[in-house]
Amino acid sequence: MNNVWILAQAETDEPPLRIISEPLDAEQTSTKTVASDANAPATGTEGQKPFFPSWILLGLMFVVMYFLLFRGPRKKQQQHKQMVQTLRKNDRIRTIGGIIGTVVDIKDDEITLKVDESNNTKIKIASSAIGRNLSKEKN
Repeated sequence: MNNVWILAQAETDEPPLRIISEPLDAEQTSTKTVASDANAPATGTEGQKPFFPSWILLGLMFVVMYFLLFRGPRKKQQQHKQMVQTLRKNDRIRTIGGIIGTVVDIKDDEITLKVDESNNTKIKIASSAIGRNLSKEKN
């Protein structure tokens, strides 16, 4: 281990000390402590302010999280709700399970689909199970 840093400061009336590190040869081991002067120019990154304060970065991170986590799904949910509200009798739809059928009846949250013309097979599904309105996409 080539470098050992010990940072401590006793409570005194003297100005605080700065620790300066210098490159060392393989045989040398030394650390300098220099008294800090209020008029001395700062070296390195001391006294420099970051380009963006951390609170601005934190705010930007929250804005990005809002758009990714909340706004996207809410917008998709509103589009689905609008699609379900515009359903009419004889619209051809596909459910999220892949069943394709024609709307026969709409009652509140329940939709009746005719899935087989030859046997007149009908099923009832929840409106949340509708994936796409195939009639609207062809137009």
